Amino acid sequence: MFLKRCFDIFASSFGILFFFPIMIVTGIAIKLTSKGPIFFKQQRLTVGMKEFTIYKFRSMRTDFDKSGEGIQVKGSSNAITPIGKFIRKVKFDELPQLFNILKGDISFIGPRPELPRRLEYYSTEDKRIFTIPSGVSSPASIVFSDEEYLMEQVSDPEKFYIEQVMPYKIQLNLYYIDNRTFLYDLYLILATFLKIIGFLNVNSVVRDRELLQKKEEMVGKIGVEY
Repeated sequence: MFLKRCFDIFASSFGILFFFPIMIVTGIAIKLTSKGPIFFKQQRLTVGMKEFTIYKFRSMRTDFDKSGEGIQVKGSSNAITPIGKFIRKVKFDELPQLFNILKGDISFIGPRPELPRRLEYYSTEDKRIFTIPSGVSSPASIVFSDEEYLMEQVSDPEKFYIEQVMPYKIQLNLYYIDNRTFLYDLYLILATFLKIIGFLNVNSVVRDRELLQKKEEMVGKIGVEY
């Protein structure tokens, strides 16, 4: 949508200027507290299954996941640096993606950019999420704002993600595609901030009660099957 792209350019430019002091402080904190680069770069997929380089503030040790596969880990993992745990909690690690939005790699709202290696798990219908640009946030991101907590409860985070979380996120992403409007996008941006500070009920984000119920069913498997 032309209007959406115009909004992305304006809002990302404003966001870069507004959050620039925070990004400077975050970068300095990362450099002073752990060895390695300030930024984390990784190949992800966006619209048309096109690969691009996503930017984040580095929150993990450089000797972990050297191949860049994107291995799922627990929030308490010692692979995450002390400052990394903080910036992940407040989502400061995502701020460099404002540059990805400005470049046109992704949008503010859309399915989260997928790892190329996970494409093998996608059906033809699932791949419909690549008909639109990926995004920083989405209904799936908001519903799974507690993802790190869930990963903390299972013995094998990668297995749980592939078998339970990822298929459900795909369903939520398809729900978004089928119901997306520019006004819905604006609401999801607001909802993302409200969820971060704990003032949001996900029922206002996804109107399909049956779809939301599936998360409770998934969580019920923790400690039993996972």
